[in-house]
Amino acid sequence: MRSNVQEKSLSEINERIRDGNARVVTAEEMPDIVDELGTAGAVREVDVVTTGTFGAMCSSGVFLNLGHSDPPIKILKAYLNKVEAYGGVAAVDLFLGATQASEDRGIEYGGAHVIEDLVAGRPIEVEAVGAGTDCYPQLELETSLRLEDFNQATMLNPRNAYQKYNAATNSSDRTMHTYMGTLLPRYGNIHYSGAGVLSPISNDPNLDYIGVGTRIFLCGAQGYVVGSGTQHNPQDHFSTLMVTGDLKQMDTRYLRAATFHKYGPSLYVGIGIPIPVLNEQIAKNTAVRDRDIMTSVMDYGIQRRSKPVVKEVSYEDLKSGFIDLNGKEVQTSSLSSFFHAREIAGVLKSQVEKGEFLLTQSVTPLPKEARVKPMKQTKEFPNVEDVMSREVVTVREDIPIDQAARTIIGGSFDHLPVTSADGRLIGIVTAWDISKAVANGKTSRISEIMTRKVVSSTPDEPIELAARKLDTHSISALPVVDKQGRVTGMVTSNDLSRLFARRRLI
Repeated sequence: MRSNVQEKSLSEINERIRDGNARVVTAEEMPDIVDELGTAGAVREVDVVTTGTFGAMCSSGVFLNLGHSDPPIKILKAYLNKVEAYGGVAAVDLFLGATQASEDRGIEYGGAHVIEDLVAGRPIEVEAVGAGTDCYPQLELETSLRLEDFNQATMLNPRNAYQKYNAATNSSDRTMHTYMGTLLPRYGNIHYSGAGVLSPISNDPNLDYIGVGTRIFLCGAQGYVVGSGTQHNPQDHFSTLMVTGDLKQMDTRYLRAATFHKYGPSLYVGIGIPIPVLNEQIAKNTAVRDRDIMTSVMDYGIQRRSKPVVKEVSYEDLKSGFIDLNGKEVQTSSLSSFFHAREIAGVLKSQVEKGEFLLTQSVTPLPKEARVKPMKQTKEFPNVEDVMSREVVTVREDIPIDQAARTIIGGSFDHLPVTSADGRLIGIVTAWDISKAVANGKTSRISEIMTRKVVSSTPDEPIELAARKLDTHSISALPVVDKQGRVTGMVTSNDLSRLFARRRLI
């Protein structure tokens, strides 16, 4: 008996593409088709579903072959527009990472900008230092090159096209600058990334089609999936792809450099993958909507590997522009361009319809079971609770300034945390604050001179983070507070200096 299950082969679909008879729709169009026709009808009606995404993909870079100079050189160090490229591959092969910062312009210009400059046809300045061997005697090299001057310029991105991204918010009292953009204090905003309904792996979540050797749209060129990307985590719905393509065929419309404020450079990469509708399961998967794709809003105010989940949301929620967090309406913003993602899916649709883009059978499937392990740290680093002073004196905001002065003089500290009636930290006053007040003839209460916006630490915070806070804010002490905001100790720059000095001596 003939089965009612609808199926077709990849060769059938490619034959229709060659003949110009393939029915192609974008991933935005597919859900309505499945709703109307069902999965069996969709298999009969649709041959290919195109996807697209355009966002910051830090784990990107290019291999460049400069050709041999005369005399030849074996490059030890190389700089392209003052951005260092890795030369430990071969004599004149370099790898340039997108996030490498410039030597002279810092994070405002980096590897991503060099890559965009090359694709845009602009010349770049090359400086290199050689090893000086018998077969590679040249010691220094300076030249100016355009993309056409390289023998090969091959993009190889270790981790692109995340299946989805966690969204980011910030519970702390200070603005944070991250790879998820600038996060405002006290849950001031939420940033997210990814194209949702158009994202390639969201339309092939089980990796039924996408595999090693799958042909893709990569920054305007035809590229390929090399394998699973680094940090590939399909069991938690965070699959990633390693991809490659010819930089000389790419277009700056789908490849753009960017600098995240006070974080560093990154490369916006455009990726599209056509998915053949081979069976009803694939038809069902490509009918995914934004409301079906769930992710977590993570608290980046906790500067640890494992961040607390504030709320579970859908991409439909994120794209609405606002999400309710504990009764507060918080604005959401995308770091990706859905406009460009939609354009990529549309361009890919046109290329398939015209017979310019054939689909490929993967050489081998991508892993469907893999989890990301944390770094194995063989050297323990102390936390704040290991170095903080627990004998801390706190005061209330209603005490006179002269009483606070006597408290500091009678102790061995220069900072007084100010607490509320229930013991929560509400401010801090220093010996310098008191000295200025006395010199100016002020003898009233410390509520008038205390700093109310206090930079604090927690007992489980790594000392490196505490030291960074001291340096960033040009302060010399941090009150240490528990989860309820009660003061449990104090850590000072002197405490950390002594600790780091001991570590250097070991």
